[in-house]
Amino acid sequence: MLKTRVITAIVLITGFLAALFLASDLIWAILTLAATLIGVWEWSNLIKLNAMQMRCNVVAASIIGLVLVFTSNTPLVLYHDEFVFSLLGMATVFWIVLAPIWLISRKKINHMLGLTVLGLMLLLANWIALIGLHKISPWLLLGVLTTVWIADSAAYFAGKKFGRHKLAPEISPGKTWEGVAGAVVAVSLYGYLLAYYLHYSLWLIAGLWLIVVLSIMGDLFESLLKRQAGVKDSSQLLPGHGGILDRIDGLIPTLAICLFYIYFPLFANLQLHA
Repeated sequence: MLKTRVITAIVLITGFLAALFLASDLIWAILTLAATLIGVWEWSNLIKLNAMQMRCNVVAASIIGLVLVFTSNTPLVLYHDEFVFSLLGMATVFWIVLAPIWLISRKKINHMLGLTVLGLMLLLANWIALIGLHKISPWLLLGVLTTVWIADSAAYFAGKKFGRHKLAPEISPGKTWEGVAGAVVAVSLYGYLLAYYLHYSLWLIAGLWLIVVLSIMGDLFESLLKRQAGVKDSSQLLPGHGGILDRIDGLIPTLAICLFYIYFPLFANLQLHA
C-alpha cells in the first residue's frame, strides 16, 4: 500500500508541476476544470444523488466552467468579474461562518438540492482560485499548496508518533491535537525560511497558521461527508490515495479564501471608481 501510495504521489506531483509551470493559462484552466469535474462527480456520489442527477450535476459544472473560460477576454476570470467575486465571497462566508457550526453540530443534512448547490459553489470557487492564483504567479499558488502539503504531512507523522488527544473523534478518529501542533511547528519553520531567504515579513507565519486551520477544517468537513455517506474514500480513482476530493479537501477552503483576500480590495476599489 505504501509503495503504491508513493508511486501515485510521484506521478501526480510530477504531472502537476509540469502543468503548473509549462501550461498556458487556457490549458491550465481546462486541466484544472477536468479535475474539478471529477470532484463534482465524487461529491454527487457522497451526497447520494442517483446516476441521472450525477450526470446533470457534472454537465452543469461543465457548462459554467466553459462559459467562464471562453467568454472572458483574458481568456480567464479576473477580479472584476462579479460572478467570480460573488462565488469566492460565498465560499469564504461558508468556510468562516457556516462550516465551523456544521462541524460542531455534525448535523446530517438530507436536502439534496441544497447539498448539490453547495458542492458546485465550493468546487467551482476552488477551481477559480486555482486559475486566479496561477495567473498572479505560479509560485504564489505553489507556495500556498506547499503550506497545505507540509501541514498535512507533519500532522500525519506527528500524530502517528505523539498522538494521544483526539481532535474530532466523532468525525475523524485518526486526527489528534498533537498532529495539529506538529503541523503548526512545521509550517512555522517553512514560513521562517521563506521570510529569511525571500525577505518577507515574519507576519507571513501568522498567515500560514490561518492556512493550517483552514486546511484542517476542509479535511474534517470532507471526513464528515464521508462518514455520513458510510464510505472510506471519495472514490478509488487514485491508487493508495482515494479520490480527487481526498487529495484536495484541505485546499478547497484555503485557495478560495486566499484569492478572495487578494481580490477584495481590488474589486472594492473598482466599484468605488465605477
